[in-house]
Amino acid sequence: MEKKNFSTWLDNMELNHPLVIAGPCSAESEEQVLEVAHALKNTDATVFRAGVWKPRTRPGAFEGQGGKALAWLQKVKQETGLLTAVEIGNAQHAKLALEFDIDILWIGARTTVNPFAVQEIAEAIQGTKKIVLVKNPINPDLALWIGAIERLHKCGVENLGAIHRGFSSFRKSKYRNIPNWQIPIDLKNKYPSLPIINDPSHICGEREGIFDVSQTALDLKLDGLMIETHCNPDEAWSDAKQQITPARLIEIMDTLRVRKPRFEEGEEAYNKLDALRKEINNLDHQLLETLAERMAVVENIGLAKKEGNVAILQNTRWQEILKKVVKEGKDQGLTKEFVENIFKAIHQESIAHQKKIINA
Repeated sequence: MEKKNFSTWLDNMELNHPLVIAGPCSAESEEQVLEVAHALKNTDATVFRAGVWKPRTRPGAFEGQGGKALAWLQKVKQETGLLTAVEIGNAQHAKLALEFDIDILWIGARTTVNPFAVQEIAEAIQGTKKIVLVKNPINPDLALWIGAIERLHKCGVENLGAIHRGFSSFRKSKYRNIPNWQIPIDLKNKYPSLPIINDPSHICGEREGIFDVSQTALDLKLDGLMIETHCNPDEAWSDAKQQITPARLIEIMDTLRVRKPRFEEGEEAYNKLDALRKEINNLDHQLLETLAERMAVVENIGLAKKEGNVAILQNTRWQEILKKVVKEGKDQGLTKEFVENIFKAIHQESIAHQKKIINA
């Protein structure tokens, strides 16, 4: 995909704050939709979102009001001036959303994982001038995320953006979906002008963490927030725990800090930062040298295992190492998750080195 200027549509909004997309998880009734929309009219929200078609893991749960709710979103735009956004899961959804002049279509995480579904949607909306946002796939796969964006781009959809909503994991976490911030950072580095909107509601799965995740997103220079908002969150028909009130949205937006992109040369703080960065560079160099030394020892271990016809993976030894480094890391103020992630990566690299030696 060529490095074109994806940010035109966001620049054209001429906002003096990050883009805010807000509204209920689900469009429950016309009255509920309009109540929330009018409450959002005097907030920082520019776009009203509401789920019309709700993908559910198992049948029997509320799956949305369907196409009839699109008329309610038309009323939202007429009465409040807010732009409107809905999730589309297939080509038929996309066509209906265009018929009702919905301003922003977003492709959900469950759909992004399916290239066939994305391709059908791309062909259904070929050449549209509407804004199309692509949520990250459920699994942490940057190539799959980019692939979905590329399919739309190749069908002439130019006003593109991405939504970072976190990634599913079997690992126990305080998050509903682990943010795995490096993945949207890598996407931003690859396509600097592609707008990326953060979805703290789906990352957190509960309303208490929304502020902290939103602040992190802004600190990492993501371009906006999609926050599920409901006038009576505890009574919501879906995802009640992660929705906030419009009043709470105002509080969050008033408290969030939008930081400037960089220091100005000559500032005292800039000079301090420059010195600290040089220190980090030296430490990184030492880390790489230490890792190279470790891998040299690993290769000798591989030779010994080959000579003795011993299996590469020694699980008891690996568990001893992991337990030891987690304890030492805790003593050094490092989290268990951080230490485990680093040493699991080192372990995989060690296995790869030994495998080459044993199979040579």
